[in-house]
Parts: sequence; C-alpha cells; structure tokens
Amino acid sequence: MTTNFVEKEQNSAGAMRKCIATAELCPKSQLTRFVVGPDETLVFDAMGKLPGRGIWVKSDRGAIELAAKKGLFARSAKIPVKVPDNLASYVEKAVCDRVVSLLALARKSGNAITGSTKVKEWANAERAVVLLQASDGSTREKSRIRLWGDGKSFECLTKEELGRAFGRDFAVHAALDAGGLAARVIEEATRLEGLRAPSAEKHMKG
Repeated sequence: MTTNFVEKEQNSAGAMRKCIATAELCPKSQLTRFVVGPDETLVFDAMGKLPGRGIWVKSDRGAIELAAKKGLFARSAKIPVKVPDNLASYVEKAVCDRVVSLLALARKSGNAITGSTKVKEWANAERAVVLLQASDGSTREKSRIRLWGDGKSFECLTKEELGRAFGRDFAVHAALDAGGLAARVIEEATRLEGLRAPSAEKHMKG
C-alpha cells in the first residue's frame, strides 16, 4: 500500500514551474505561488487557488528573500509590486499553520495518530504512509521509529507545533495512513521542509 500510494502522489505532483529566483524548473509541490492583488500588493497564495497569473518561487527562505530584494516579483509581473516586509517569515508561518491544520483534520477523521507506541505499530504494520517527528525531539527516541517501504518522513515541525495538531502541549511522533489528507500533508510538509532548511544561495540568480 505504501509504495503504491507514494508513487501515485509523486505522479500527481508532476506539473513543473520555473522559480523566478533560481531559474530552476521544479514540481509545484516544491514551490510557493504568489499573485499580485488589485492594489498591486504581492499576495501569497497558500491554497494555490487565487485568480491571476501565478508567480512561482522555490520553497526556500533564501529564494524568497532574494526575489524580494532584487525586485524579481515586479520583473515577473511586469508592473510595480508592493512586497510585504518579512515575506519569507510570513510564508513560513502560513505554511506551518497549514500543515498543523491539515494534521488536525486528519486526526479528527481517524487518519492520523500520535504517541510513540501507536505510531510504531502503524509503521511496523505498513499502515503509515507519512511519518512526522519533531525537529527538536530526542534523536535517540526518533531513531526507534522508521517507515518501511517508500513512505515519506518529515522533521519540519517542532514538538509544540506537532502537539498543537493533536490538542496536546507537545508531541514527538505522528503518523498518517493513506486517507484523503495524506497527499496534501506531504505537499505542504515538503514546502515547509524547504522553507526551514539552510538556503543554497550558490544556486540562485543575482
């Protein structure tokens, strides 16, 4: 089940777009979409559904900061664009909130669980297709749980953020099965992972 689900998810995310900061062609799941509003203010399209021509930037803090600093949004839109201050931080928080919200919805539908014992059971039974472990959790504790097969693993949330999705003060482990929200969690967690990873500025234009 795990392999088939992941292959299907990867195929569905195959649409490619060009990042205005790095000039790389990337799957849409690795990019953030922006549009220019009626007042010429740049808007982060968190849901990917806002009308207007999309401007795509790699989900990388350095790429977003470079695009803002070098005026690349205006260059792409071919009109003056008002770029909000601290754009990269705003995008990171918005994507983080989206991951937490999706996890909470998956929990309510019975497709996501937390707790080391339950998560390990799902992983060993190959029920889990997504494993999330807190970035600030114990490395030794996290090493005791691994997905079998080709599931997706992430460490892009803190203990507090992961706990918030499950109505707890903190959590270190969480797992999702192949329910309806798993693909969306993978997509948003991939974005968040990129936004929180060290930037590779040598691959960027300018």
